[in-house]
Amino acid sequence: MTDQDLDFPAPKLEPVMDLAVEVGAPVEVGAAAQGVRRLIPILGGTVSAKGAAGWVTGRILAGGADFQRIVGGEVAHLDARYAIALDDGSRLFVQNTALRVASAAVTAQLMRGEVVPPESVYFRCQPCFETAAPAWRWMERFQFVGVGRREPARVCMRFFVVL
Repeated sequence: MTDQDLDFPAPKLEPVMDLAVEVGAPVEVGAAAQGVRRLIPILGGTVSAKGAAGWVTGRILAGGADFQRIVGGEVAHLDARYAIALDDGSRLFVQNTALRVASAAVTAQLMRGEVVPPESVYFRCQPCFETAAPAWRWMERFQFVGVGRREPARVCMRFFVVL
């Protein structure tokens, strides 16, 4: 391969969704062989999403959960699954895998539900979407990345489409 063969344009990111996900008290499973397991109930929340006709608001439906595996007291592997009801009548299913990394002390604070400085935590995610709504089917055909911040009673995130 030559350098010319590797000359690809850098991907571009465009913001497409802002979320404030309300969460409940963790269900502690405990220290398993693969790490500390926790289940965080998703209680609801708000969302704004960019569609073909502009920005639409909506809500996150109760009933989802964030399945967590915390390894070494510093690295959290997250797998959240939930549904969104948009005000245009559409529904989206989201599966969002994430990596959250912080020092052992900051991770312990997060696990106790305490406020931590956002800059002390690396929180990146990869949401995937499914929908029956024709206006939002485009989301099934693109890659997305996001950033997040854990607060005591909610998780705030911004998702970007990778172009």
